[in-house]
Amino acid sequence: MIVDFQHHFTPRQLFKEDPGERRILTYDESGAPSYTSHKLLYDLDEHVAMMDHTGIDASVLTSGAGMCAPLDRSKIVNDEAKKAERDYPGRFIGAAHVHPLGGPDAMRELARCAVDLGFPGVVITSEVDGLFLDAPEFEPFWTETAKRGLYVFVHPALKLNHPEQFDTYDTARTVGREFSLIMATIRLITSGVLDRHPNLVVQMAHLSGGISSMLGRIRCFQDREFWGTAGNPKHGVMPEREFDYYLRERLVFDTAGFAGAIGSVKTALVELPAARIVFATDYPQEIRHRPSVKQFVDEIRALGPQGRQILGGNTGLLIPWANKKAAE
Repeated sequence: MIVDFQHHFTPRQLFKEDPGERRILTYDESGAPSYTSHKLLYDLDEHVAMMDHTGIDASVLTSGAGMCAPLDRSKIVNDEAKKAERDYPGRFIGAAHVHPLGGPDAMRELARCAVDLGFPGVVITSEVDGLFLDAPEFEPFWTETAKRGLYVFVHPALKLNHPEQFDTYDTARTVGREFSLIMATIRLITSGVLDRHPNLVVQMAHLSGGISSMLGRIRCFQDREFWGTAGNPKHGVMPEREFDYYLRERLVFDTAGFAGAIGSVKTALVELPAARIVFATDYPQEIRHRPSVKQFVDEIRALGPQGRQILGGNTGLLIPWANKKAAE
């Protein structure tokens, strides 16, 4: 069973105007390009046609408009994701959208998504509202998601906390978001979030921002004695286990974020185990056309046993019932 674990949509009612054939680019407060909107985001008939063409069985729906959003918008996105599940049986799987720092009201919405709507996971961004994922303010969210048995999908931040160095050439989207994902991975591991919540399952988008190419350096700096940071209250902190344990046993990574470039997946496989990677496309944002998606699926399948693991063998890491459904 092939599940696309990063598949985006935006409910039609959240568009202020009919985009027609246009692409509408919005900018964040710093003037950096943030999100490109177009009608394909709400044309779920075309989503299903693409899935039929490419052999994708189901897709997990997440929405940029609902990520770390105000409660009223979160509820709209959650209800529309559930409607998509009903309108296209078996083809879409909703994910919860709540603000992780939204307090009791947000946690009640999270419970509604888990219990009443039956969503298996919740999406947040890699940084938000000036804070990073290791901030103590996130602890109630981590506790609640673990208690509810929801996996957490960490999508790159649509607005960076400190975007100054990415002020030109669309670099906030190009590399800034990937840097944010690498930092989120380091913070979740090193701060002890995963140690404090041993049942927490986290999906890191975009192969953790392409973290594979940086792992040699990251591992090197784990030697706090060598670098002189041992005992420093900020820079000498260490997780309970070696850094690689969390990559190989705790985190899950997805293949989205590289516009369907198989080279990026091959690069990741040098360092990340195929057994911890799930298939994802980022459709219909970085990859929007049926032939491009099909080529990506075919190229992952051509990787052999590793490709088969990625395409379907690891689905149960995030959605345990999917294995049973596939067997049926």
